[in-house]
Amino acid sequence: MRCPYCNSTNTRVVDSRSTDDDRAIRRRRLCEDCDKRFSTYERYEDSTVMIIKKDNTREAFDPRKVISGIVKSCQKRPVSMDQIEEVAKNIETKVNHTGKKEVTSTYIGELVMDELKDLDSVAYVRFASVYREFKDLESFYEEIINLKDDKGANS
Repeated sequence: MRCPYCNSTNTRVVDSRSTDDDRAIRRRRLCEDCDKRFSTYERYEDSTVMIIKKDNTREAFDPRKVISGIVKSCQKRPVSMDQIEEVAKNIETKVNHTGKKEVTSTYIGELVMDELKDLDSVAYVRFASVYREFKDLESFYEEIINLKDDKGANS
């Protein structure tokens, strides 16, 4: 590990501990040359899951893209960044636990919508309107009616 201050590779770990979500290890390091301390985070790496997009191109699953889409849907809504990150973590876990090396973007979109449905109905409709590419007001209205029916059935 290189020291971010002096670029030396002469560093050692002085403390290690799990992070709050147990998905990473935080290590406090000491540079033996400049005597400065810094932190690093070590995260386990699942095998890379490839996403098959609608145009049949493939790219590696990136949870930051999921977060970005959710943030756009939740703008001006009472949804915290912690809640958004929790949703993204849930989706990443589900994707990694499929046991598949490739999943479709449709599958990811459905996971996001399932999570948003429980989190915030307005964010859900916003995401659905982009994801499902509503062509007219009628299809948009049908989605809202379905959401309302689901909420009524769960009450």
